[in-house]
Amino acid sequence: GFGARHWQAILLFVGMMINYFQRVNISAAIVPMTQSTAGAPFYNWDTSDKSMILSSFFWGYVVSQVPAGLLAKRFGAKLVLGVATAIGGILCFFHPLAAHSGWESVCVLRVFTGLVQGTVYPCVHTLLAKWVPRTERGFLTTGIYSGAQFGTAVILVTSGFIFESSMGWPGLFYLSGGLSLAWALLFFWQAANEPATARKISKSEQEYIESLTGSNSASQVSPQDIHWSLPERVQNSLPSFQTMPVPWMSIFTSPAFYGLLAAHCGFTWGFYTLLTEMPTYMSKVLQLNVKSNAFLSSLPYFAMGVLCLVVSPISDLLINRGTISITTARKLFNSIGQWGPMACLIGLGYMTADEKTWAILLLTLAVGINAGCSCGYLINHIDLSPNFAGPMMGVTNGIAGVTSIVAPLVVGAILNNEEDPSQWRIVFFITGGVYLVCNTLFVIFGKATVQSWNEAPSMSSTMTLRNNLENDSRTIAPTSDKDHRF
Repeated sequence: GFGARHWQAILLFVGMMINYFQRVNISAAIVPMTQSTAGAPFYNWDTSDKSMILSSFFWGYVVSQVPAGLLAKRFGAKLVLGVATAIGGILCFFHPLAAHSGWESVCVLRVFTGLVQGTVYPCVHTLLAKWVPRTERGFLTTGIYSGAQFGTAVILVTSGFIFESSMGWPGLFYLSGGLSLAWALLFFWQAANEPATARKISKSEQEYIESLTGSNSASQVSPQDIHWSLPERVQNSLPSFQTMPVPWMSIFTSPAFYGLLAAHCGFTWGFYTLLTEMPTYMSKVLQLNVKSNAFLSSLPYFAMGVLCLVVSPISDLLINRGTISITTARKLFNSIGQWGPMACLIGLGYMTADEKTWAILLLTLAVGINAGCSCGYLINHIDLSPNFAGPMMGVTNGIAGVTSIVAPLVVGAILNNEEDPSQWRIVFFITGGVYLVCNTLFVIFGKATVQSWNEAPSMSSTMTLRNNLENDSRTIAPTSDKDHRF
């Protein structure tokens, strides 16, 4: 039935949508900001200026990743995520004023937006580690993160109508800001850091979640409420989650971590290259008008959002029935999510304005098939370490964020004529090459077993043995009556 964890998932899904409004609005608005549309102001920024604006978000985004994970661990992800979203909403209101002052002012605002947006993935990952049972990890986690794709699609498809309305392109930033503040208030009211502190949750659901997350909740829950089937003397010795030090040395010497990092970098390069450059490609190469550009730019993200909800239950089903192990599932779906788009981008490199339909189809597939990664690297942090999924996400997302800075700058350096398909071919081939190399490293080094450094040293051997047996056996289907209740 519908439980507290599902309500938390809905809140986070909407939160991902809203935060992607803040993130993507500049990619949609950069076209009408630099050409006359419905009487709104426009500016003579060249390709280099626009590339700087699009990449500046990631300057702040990279810096805040690791601190965000540590803040979420120390003060609770609910507080950090709610405050950051509210601040990002306020910053949205100042974008039109900054644009009037010059592209440099817009860059400054985008840096600050990146700083607060850097909290999103570490905080959400921290909450997922507490709220999502491993038997539902694929579907609930992917469902929540699909909010990013739906948010991207919604803002792109509506932007064309906003641009041609009386509000013009500034209206996109005002709406993003207002929705962000509204969601932050709802989140503060209804969200919880973990089941033990939820406003409304049944005892049976709380026990069910805590027994199947593998995340240490001893800081808020008494040992008697932790159903890990361990001796009482071991339960009483559990360290507080907030006081457990992050095992940085163990993380940075783990081959599985580097496989995960490579996959994260590959996805980020490809996803943000297309996210930031697709409106320009459709406008200059495919020669689409603003409204058509906005609608067609949104199609790939609707496709990805829908496919996320298709592949995640398939992944869970294969794992829970024992058809494949979790490690195999993560590698299989991540390979679909990166090597599939690689093939599409190679084909896209040969499209011209006369082949609009094929180009749009390949773009839609290139982004849509990325959905496989939602059951791959994206939840692998929780597989490796439920207790430190947030800080780990901060590290990998921060390092991967560097590629988000580099990618638009590489595109800007390659494109001296935005209407030349042969120059775009180079962009697409480079992106395909990144997909190929990064996913190959994940296939070689990736794992999906709970690592020994997930637990305090005094408990690591006991807990790791149990978790490895549970989490990467041929089946992890629930075996007790309690596990069947939901």
